[in-house]
Order: sequence, then C-alpha cells, then structure tokens
Amino acid sequence: MIRLIKPYISFAEIEEEFREVFDCGIFTKGNHVEAFRNAIKAYTGAQYAFLTTSATTALWLCLRVLGIQPGDEVIVSDFSFPATANVVEDLGATPVFADVDCETFTMPAEELERKITQKTKAVIFVDAFGNPTGAHTIKEICRKNHVPLIEDAACAIGSSENGVKCGNIADLTCFSFHPRKLVTTGEGGAITTNNADYARILERKLNHGAVRTDSAFDFIDFGYNFRLPELQAIMGIKQMEKLDTIIAGRNAIRDSYIKNLREAGLEAQKISGHAVSNIQSLVFKVPHGIGRDLLIAHLLKNNIESTIGTYCLSGTTYYKKKYKNIQKNALNLFNSLITLPCYETIDVEKVCEVIYAIGSS
Repeated sequence: MIRLIKPYISFAEIEEEFREVFDCGIFTKGNHVEAFRNAIKAYTGAQYAFLTTSATTALWLCLRVLGIQPGDEVIVSDFSFPATANVVEDLGATPVFADVDCETFTMPAEELERKITQKTKAVIFVDAFGNPTGAHTIKEICRKNHVPLIEDAACAIGSSENGVKCGNIADLTCFSFHPRKLVTTGEGGAITTNNADYARILERKLNHGAVRTDSAFDFIDFGYNFRLPELQAIMGIKQMEKLDTIIAGRNAIRDSYIKNLREAGLEAQKISGHAVSNIQSLVFKVPHGIGRDLLIAHLLKNNIESTIGTYCLSGTTYYKKKYKNIQKNALNLFNSLITLPCYETIDVEKVCEVIYAIGSS
C-alpha cells in the first residue's frame, strides 16, 4: 500500500530522551515541554507559545480568552474540519460561515467584508491544507473593524506569507500535531500570540486558573488541564529540527505531481506568490468527467491510499439543519477534491505508480 502520509520521525530518534524521562520520573511540565515551546517561538517568531492536547482545545481556549459567549457571532472559513466551527457552537456563539476562494480554498477579503457586522466578535481564518494565502489581507480587515483574528493553522506549521511565518500573523494562532501533520506528537496542539494580555490569560487557564505565590499557588480563576506531556514534547522537538527540510521535500513532490497530472486534467491548489505552503495535504481538483469517489475507490484497488480534501461545514448535517445557509464554493470543493500520497520516503517510482493509476481510471 502506498500510504497517504507517514510520520517524519522514528523511535530511534527519541529513544534516548524517552529513557531519560522514565529514569527521572518527570512526565509533565518538565524541560522538554519548555524546550518545545521555545522551539515553536524561535521558528515562528512569536513572543509566546503554549502547548495543548490538540488544535481543538487550542481553538476552544482562544475563544475563551476572547470572552466569546452566547449571542456573539464568529466568522469561520467554511472549508475546514468541523472542529473549527464546533468550538464556536460549543460556547453558544453563532458560527457565520464565510465561503472560500475556489482556487486557493481560503477565505477571500471580499467575503469577510460582506459577512462582518457589529455582532462579529472574532474571525477564524483557516490555512487550507497549509496554504496561508490571504492571511495578511484578512488581518488588515479585522484590524480596521477592531475584531480579533484567530488563525486556524492546524495544517500550517512552517507555512508563511509575505515572509512572516504562520504563528506570527494573527492575534492568536492554533497548530495541530495530529499524525497527519508534518510535526506530530500523536495528538497535540499549540497556541502562539504576541499579545501579552492574552498570554497571561493562557498561562493561567492552562494551569487550572493558578498563579504562583511565595509558598504555593493561588487559584484566581477557573482553568483546565489541556497540557502536553514530556514524551510528546520530545517527539515534537525532533521534527521541528528538520521542518524546513520536510517542507522542501513535500513541495518538490507537489511539483512532480503537477507536471505529470496536467494531461489528466487534475488542477492543483493555487498558492500565492507571496506565500509558502508546507503542503500538509497534497490536494487536486478532479475534473467533472471523473467521479472523485470513484477515483478514490480505483486507487484503493491499486493499493494507493487517497481521500477527500476536507468538509463544507455549512453542508454537514448538523449545520445544514440548524443554519440552512450552504456556501457554494465550499460545497463544490468538498465534492471535487482528492488528497494524494505525499511523504518523505515516497520515491519517483511510487509517484509514477499513482500517476499511472489515475491515468488508467
């Protein structure tokens, strides 16, 4: 089977550090967690970084930091994994779905300007498949309207726009370290910010609402345990050290696919000339004459793993029933995108196998 993605880490890379953790018995809030936080800050350029159990808890916590409550509206990119909207819904606020550009798959400026109102208390911009195209333009619109911007960069560790890394663009940025991401800790996430006030709240909320006193802790707020353990932090550190190499390799694989799939009519995601995508997922639009689901099934018969792109949130059963406002471009992309294998050890021969299988469908 040619896999969709394989993690960029081996047990041999982490065995020594794992053994040290078991020997000393410090499994949480230790040196490796702090080192991982520092690695994220250094790489992204953000002043503050916090580790979480997932990108979902990171997004949820960001909304908490911003004081989102029932009656508020949060504008959400409509083409994403459901977690992006679920955290808004969970807090009793209303997700206002913004359609996406049919080429970049990200929220365009004109769509945000149509949807933003006095009820808008936050905007969540999604770097679709690692593509940050348009993030700075969205940031400027949010700034003019005095609305905080959360960047759902779950897929975008290592991506950048205008020479600025994701994690250093929005008011708050959330990353994912799920197994399908370029940096994985099994499960896990992170939040970055340059806002000192947000950072103080995050520090407190991630420590059960506690602040340190001379002799112990005092709990001045309510909070949570969304913390990442030491063992997972070790995994993250090792991959951060080679992230740029990983991204360069994935972009080279993308170029090879694009060159060889032109004749089959598959169209690649557009990435702005001012942006660098980490190619978290290698997605193509399938032409109308080819059934996307049939193509996925055909590839599977040829021992090639593939899948859809991601979801039109407004078209999922829950949100369709509740809000009845399906976004056209997001729905079309949900029905037409395919994700193809892309990982470190996929060689030219395997890429050719995928391309040949698509051509024979």
